[in-house]
Formats: sequence, structure tokens, C-alpha cells
Amino acid sequence: MSGFATAEILPTHTPTLFQSAVEKVSALLVAGDVAGLPTETVYGLAANALDPTAVGRIYETKGRPAHNPIIVHVADEAMARSCVREWPELASRLAAAFWPGPLTLILPRSAKIPDIVTAGGDTVGIRWPSHPFMLAVMRRTGLPLAAPSANPSNQISPTNAQHVARHLGDKLRLIVDGGQCQVGVESTVVDLTSVPPRILRPGMITADDLKPFGIVDDSSTNKATTNSLSLKSPGQMAKHYSPKARLVLTHWRTTDELDRLIAGTGVPAGGVHVIVVHAVPMNIPDPTRVVVVPDDPEAYARALYAALHRCDDLGAEVILVETPPDTADWRAVRDRLARAAAP
Repeated sequence: MSGFATAEILPTHTPTLFQSAVEKVSALLVAGDVAGLPTETVYGLAANALDPTAVGRIYETKGRPAHNPIIVHVADEAMARSCVREWPELASRLAAAFWPGPLTLILPRSAKIPDIVTAGGDTVGIRWPSHPFMLAVMRRTGLPLAAPSANPSNQISPTNAQHVARHLGDKLRLIVDGGQCQVGVESTVVDLTSVPPRILRPGMITADDLKPFGIVDDSSTNKATTNSLSLKSPGQMAKHYSPKARLVLTHWRTTDELDRLIAGTGVPAGGVHVIVVHAVPMNIPDPTRVVVVPDDPEAYARALYAALHRCDDLGAEVILVETPPDTADWRAVRDRLARAAAP
């Protein structure tokens, strides 16, 4: 794709601006182009999911590996059913409980879903998002939208329009500013084609939320290699969601312990940034190198990618992150940090 000088960022904070943006984006997507759109999880790079050429533009724009499938977003359950061959009773129960929202269901794909969306696989991930703009565009066009995160492949996901513009602004015509994402990390992915059904990617709909539905959580053992040819879901690459800086998951109790960790990175102290919940350092001369994030998994998730973007933007070489608790409600945050820290 040829680059553009700069993407147009469309505001949506009044009803008139919202509707104008819906019309502009809908026309662009129907014409086979891509656009940066908000969802409640992260910002997506959206295209008509039924048009293989348009979906190919997503892969080209992101530099996404061809074996990494793309989730299809739908505007209602009827559109979801049209994208799959089978719709089990469990899908209806999960949809009733969690849709619209940050849950993706893996199901056998229908013939209308192109191979490029599923990376040649026989299944497709389907999600009904809750963000009003994404829903308005799908209802206006009548199209399901393929929409992975709107960032270069394997880098930090965007949670506001400025993140998208900074990293893909010269490759897009339109980016919609729909505000800060309210979930902040990618959706939970559940594979309904396996027996028993299982979580492929943790998210803020947790294993505890899904346990009453008979869904097994083995997501911690579901890391694919970069050479995998059989991914059912995005977010399974061993290294993913990565800042430019080297990310190190660690812990410290005192400022002296943190000083030793900084010294052990092998880079000048000014190049080391810190993301912390509890053990806030008191003697770092430059407070811009410290990001304090909330001690709550949902609030932490909303803040995580913005914190990583900030560290990168300030020139961090190493990011030391205080390791979150190893409990079910923190699983999604720990997953994203572990993949970001992978070599």
C-alpha cells in the first residue's frame, strides 16, 4: 500500500460529528479500503471481512504474518450466525451472557468467510463488540468487519486514536477518534470447536466468569511459535504486544533493590523506565521515568498499553515492570506482559 502524508482523524464527540464519521468510514470500507476504528478493547484496523483483497490490505498495512488469523466483528447474533457453519447452544448462552463485549468465540467458518481471514484454517473467531462507533459502521454497511489491533505486527496495541496515528498514520486515510478504550486489552478467546471448550487467549472476561459454562482454561500452555501454521486465534504468538524497549518482569521491595536491578540492565540509568503498582521508587531523579498504575486488574488493563507507549515515546531502552499477582483476575495482564517480555 502506498503511504499517505497523514491520516485524517475524525472526531465523534457530538452526534453530528459521529454520524459524519460513520458515513465517511462506511464509504471507505465498502470501497475496499481499511480504517483505524475504536472498539472497547483496543483500536482495530478494520476492513470488509468478506472481501479478501480488503483483508489483504490489513496484512500489508500491519506487516502481519499470513498464518496469524483475524477476528471478525459483527453487529448482532444474526450476523454472527451468518459467518459460521454451526452455532451450538453454548454459543447462544455465551452470547447472551457476554455480548456485546470482549469475548471472541471460535467456531467453524461459513463459506462466505475468505481463507485469508482464517489463515487458511477451518474456524473463525467471531466477536460482537460494544463500542457504539464500530456497531454503527457495521449497521450502516451491513458488513462484518475483520479488525485486528491497529498497530504494526507484534508491537504495542493502541488504546487511543493518537497511538494509531503515531504508528500507522502514514498508511491510512482515516482514523476515528472514539475516545480511550474502556477495556484496554484484547478480548478473551474461547474455542468452541474443542472438547471441552477452552480459553485460547485470556482477557478481562476471566476463567472464573467462564467456568460455569464448562470452559477450561489452559491458555497459559497455549503459546505458539512464530513458525506455527495452525493458529485458531490471534494473540498466541510467543512474543507479542511488545514495546521497542526491552521489557523485564521483576520485583523489588526497597529502593536499593531497584537500584541494583537498574544497574544490572547494562544500560545507563536514564534509559531505564519503571512501571509500578506498590514498590514506588523514591529517589529516581527524573519522575517521568516512573509510571504508577492501579492495583486493580481492570484499571491496570486500561492503563497498561498507554504506559508502554509512553515509555517508548520517551526513549526507554529497558522497562522494568513490577510483576502482577498470579491470580485468575490478573491472568490477562500477566499474559500480555509475559509475551511482551519474551525474547
